[in-house]
Amino acid sequence: MTPSPKQDPSRAADRPVVELTDPRALRAYAHPTRMRLVGLLRQEGPLTATRAAGLIGESVASCSFHLRQLAKYGLVEEAGGGRGREKPWRATAVFTSWDAAPEDPAAAEASAALQRAVVQQYFARTTEWLAGRADEPRAWQTAAATGDVLVHVTAEELTELTAGIFALADRYLDRLGDPAARPTGSRPVLLMHLAVPVDGRPAAP
Repeated sequence: MTPSPKQDPSRAADRPVVELTDPRALRAYAHPTRMRLVGLLRQEGPLTATRAAGLIGESVASCSFHLRQLAKYGLVEEAGGGRGREKPWRATAVFTSWDAAPEDPAAAEASAALQRAVVQQYFARTTEWLAGRADEPRAWQTAAATGDVLVHVTAEELTELTAGIFALADRYLDRLGDPAARPTGSRPVLLMHLAVPVDGRPAAP
């Protein structure tokens, strides 16, 4: 799963979460390769650096280094067995959480940088889908959606709305770690969530 700010109730209470509070951890996680590795381990289960490198198109040395850095901050851990770059790694939680508006200036700067990195990942994944959309089955072309709706809500109502959205998605999360629970024809889908005040202004070109 992709990360979510701490105040965003994007997971059920019983879902394992890694909470990042140290600015060094926030900055470390903002690296795009590290976010891809964590997402890959959550989706595919324990993987070696060699296998992960083949799946994301990075060198084995690079993946091995980034996995060790992620382990420093509790995002991944050794799954047991293997040696060196052939030892398997696994994600420690389903979600990553952090405070989107910490009072400490250093933490606030690191949090903002991480949130920008996440949005950039969203853009990259969406662009990748659109580039190959014409080759997808029509059912998936029509099922995959982009869109928006403008609503007038309070901060409390927005928090409640976000919780409701992720409560709907929560029913499918058990399939993440259990391939046998995935129905025939299912595939990984990144359900992205963005909710930002705009004060009625149109988007800049």
